[in-house]
Amino acid sequence: MKSEDTPFEGGPMDGRVLPVLVGMTGHPPKTYRIPVPDAAGGPPTVLVYRRVPRGHSKRLGLQQGWKYEYAAEGDTGSGRLRWPWSKPEPTTPGERRDDTEG
Repeated sequence: MKSEDTPFEGGPMDGRVLPVLVGMTGHPPKTYRIPVPDAAGGPPTVLVYRRVPRGHSKRLGLQQGWKYEYAAEGDTGSGRLRWPWSKPEPTTPGERRDDTEG
């Protein structure tokens, strides 16, 4: 498999560059989770990093790669696949979104 040296910003991994496996499209994963073992033998702490563009070229504005930024709030994803035709999730429990009003 192919890997790409990807820099990490923020959090405990700030300034490090790690080889990250890329997918079939040539992009690294959107989120990168790093389990850190607990010194007392408890459950490991998971550091979450989110993929963001590294920068853009001056002339054509082309993207120059990816980097990971620390997500201090952790994993906020719903954990399910989001398809373009899926309805958005309700913002508060018990609230129902009704698109038939008009």
